[in-house]
Amino acid sequence: MATAGTTPRHGPPTTPGHGPLTGVRVVELAGIGPGPFAAMLLADLGADVVRVDRPGGPGLGIDPAYDVTNRNKRSVVIDLKAADGPERVLALAARADILVEGYRPGVAERLGVGPDTCHARNPRLVYGRMTGWGQEGPLAHRAGHDIAYIALTGTLGMIGAPDQPPPPPANLLGDYAGGSLYLVVGVLAALHHARVSGTGQVVDAAIVDGTAHLSAMIHGMLAAGGWQDRRGANLLDGGCPFYGTYVTADGRHMAVGALEPQFYERFVDLLGIDGELPDRHDVARWGELREAVATRFKARTRDEWTALFEGSDACVAPVLSLGEAPHYPHLAARGTFADHGGITQPAPAPRFSATPATIRSGPAQPGADTDDVARDWDVPELLRPPSTDPQPSSHPQRKASS
Repeated sequence: MATAGTTPRHGPPTTPGHGPLTGVRVVELAGIGPGPFAAMLLADLGADVVRVDRPGGPGLGIDPAYDVTNRNKRSVVIDLKAADGPERVLALAARADILVEGYRPGVAERLGVGPDTCHARNPRLVYGRMTGWGQEGPLAHRAGHDIAYIALTGTLGMIGAPDQPPPPPANLLGDYAGGSLYLVVGVLAALHHARVSGTGQVVDAAIVDGTAHLSAMIHGMLAAGGWQDRRGANLLDGGCPFYGTYVTADGRHMAVGALEPQFYERFVDLLGIDGELPDRHDVARWGELREAVATRFKARTRDEWTALFEGSDACVAPVLSLGEAPHYPHLAARGTFADHGGITQPAPAPRFSATPATIRSGPAQPGADTDDVARDWDVPELLRPPSTDPQPSSHPQRKASS
């Protein structure tokens, strides 16, 4: 595994021919967060993704050599604020199937690479827009990040202990689940439509929309009276004593999901508390049951409990760290993680029987693939010396929207 201060090794440049999206061309206008992750997923599945990086490097302070969300991609550097910057991007868009951008609403238009301009060059283009608030609405032009988006959808408020503030779930729930994955579904659906109809369209993927959509089942349970609108009081939010996490003797944790009766019976049997216990259906006594389970888990270490529950249908698993997860036997056997270029990282997912997806190259280095892209995409504009003349002042500084 790579360590700080070292430069990871890299494979050969990305080339088409791997995965179910082989032959699909994607232009990614560089940003941060959900846009790059969505483009990585498309690249993992075989698409030829060309990332248009801006001069001066990425917006975050991470060494590009370690940004695995840029794996399997190629990179060119284009200054969209230069006089010929938009023309270079439009030349790529004319040959692309999908374009992905994550600016605030209206910024791409002012830069000269908005949907109307791109569709004038390529009517079949799928134009994917990744934002937090969406293209319309009172908050559309405001800055924001994952935590604010999920806060307004009600999903953040479901997480955590009832007597503590809701903890941020990293940026997995909003940026990536509610954002990136919905953008990918959207652009692939629109690509299918474009290939059937010959007409491209704009996909407005807003994190607030996607994250709200993720809670569809919970809203149904709420309407049916099967969910209380408060934390720590429900079957799946930590309120239930047989669906939650527990501290072990060594200060680590075990996760329990013994919901069905047969799994619960096996759980309490292996835990060693199958004697006088409160009825698991008696919500009023869930506190007593939780205390009994918690006390028992503190009697052994996490690894001891892991060995005891291993191979059973008790639905119990150790809570592993990021560093531990790749070495867990099941994940190691499946190759859920891969070591590529000295960086241990999640392998592409999902899996395909006929067109397997692979990690073909490490993180794209800004501008490193200009010659290859110009040749492969037949875009000679990329090889001309960039203009040093700025665009008119009506083109403002680009800003990431999520």
